Amino acid sequence: MDPKRSNAINIGLTVLPPPRTIKIAILNFDEYALNKEGIEKILTMIPTEEEKQKIQEAQLANPDVPLGSAEQFLLTLSSISELSARLHLWAFKMDYETTEKEVAEPLLDLKEGIDQLENNKTLGFILSTLLAIGNFLNGTNAKAFELSYLEKVPEVKDTVHKQSLLHHVCTMVVENFPDSSDLYSEIGAVTRSAKVDFDQLQDNLCQMERRCKASWDHLKAIAKHEMKPVLKQRMSEFLKDCAERIIILKIVHRRIINRFHSFLLFMGHPPYAIREVNINKFCRIISEFALEYRTTRERVLQQKQKRANHRERNKTRGKMITDSGKFSSSSPAPLSQPQGLSYAEDATEHENMKAVLKTSSPAMEDATPVLGVRTRSRASRGSASSWTMGTDDSPNVTDDAADEIMDRIVKSATQVPSQRVVPRERKRSRANRKSLRRTLKSGLTPEEARALGLVGTAELQL
Repeated sequence: MDPKRSNAINIGLTVLPPPRTIKIAILNFDEYALNKEGIEKILTMIPTEEEKQKIQEAQLANPDVPLGSAEQFLLTLSSISELSARLHLWAFKMDYETTEKEVAEPLLDLKEGIDQLENNKTLGFILSTLLAIGNFLNGTNAKAFELSYLEKVPEVKDTVHKQSLLHHVCTMVVENFPDSSDLYSEIGAVTRSAKVDFDQLQDNLCQMERRCKASWDHLKAIAKHEMKPVLKQRMSEFLKDCAERIIILKIVHRRIINRFHSFLLFMGHPPYAIREVNINKFCRIISEFALEYRTTRERVLQQKQKRANHRERNKTRGKMITDSGKFSSSSPAPLSQPQGLSYAEDATEHENMKAVLKTSSPAMEDATPVLGVRTRSRASRGSASSWTMGTDDSPNVTDDAADEIMDRIVKSATQVPSQRVVPRERKRSRANRKSLRRTLKSGLTPEEARALGLVGTAELQL
């Protein structure tokens, strides 16, 4: 054999079962012994008639010389009747479900996408708004426009603010149609259809039909040789089911394509140009425009929220706090009963101030008023409300009485000294201090005496 051919076969044998196991698996269509990749690998190793003849001649010429692994493998494969037909039939059986899924799912997505676009209100709002803007700018009365223009909408900008036409369309749709959506999240099937080549899908469907017909021929060829009746019946039922499903799939494909053409008529396409529309390109235009619209819509909504927040802030700017809506109530809500020492002090001060305000006799001017001691508690809303309550108890107080009350308040504030806590000094560290007893016992050094000014004094003598 050719060295390159022999080397390629030896490399392929490293990922395959032993040759004896391969022969039994092919004869019985055993999926557990050989997988799809193994079948595809063996299809590239099928020996030709010339290779088979050369191996047999070499074996007859030198019966004592053993064959190489590649030659022995090819000789084993050549002993299987209708090897190519068996492998192609088996490969079709293992590929069918995956191939059918690759054809059926895109058709289902296209059908769902057509329904999503027909029933989508937001798309109708966008197209009608865009058509109205175009008629206004061009001074025309057009009834429709080509959907391919949607690709250019994000690129057209105004001359003043440099905002895109899509931005203005989105702003108008948000203002005039509050129940509109972002469009992109509602057309998921259209987005999936934009990634499918429907021309290739049609070719795959035709190829499935051709392979199914060829498999019938392969089964007939295999049945002429040794084949178990149970295996033959099982393969016949499988091919019959595949043929029925392929026929149904072709009908579904034709009806969905016709449905798409009807949808194009619904969107305003002229009848003569319907069959020239590429499904993949149409879905991609809608999907990309919807994605741009969602991004622009989010930006428009953010700007709208910022403007609303700015207007809300301007409502209370420059006003007193009592004029704002939060504090406009005529009477404050009753406060809950506070707890603790501060409340007792405030209550005492409140009672004392009520006594002062209610006192109107001039004979008590020289007397020392019985007032509570001022505390360190801060003025709270409770004390402020007590002042208001005290003044409300005597609404008919004259100016002289008011002056007298103010004098008493001043006296009560000046006669009783404020009991403020003197800030405590920070304790000094005692680390370097010496004991007085130890100092008197050991005596002072001359340097310490001079530092204390005791040189020459009686204390030093002592």
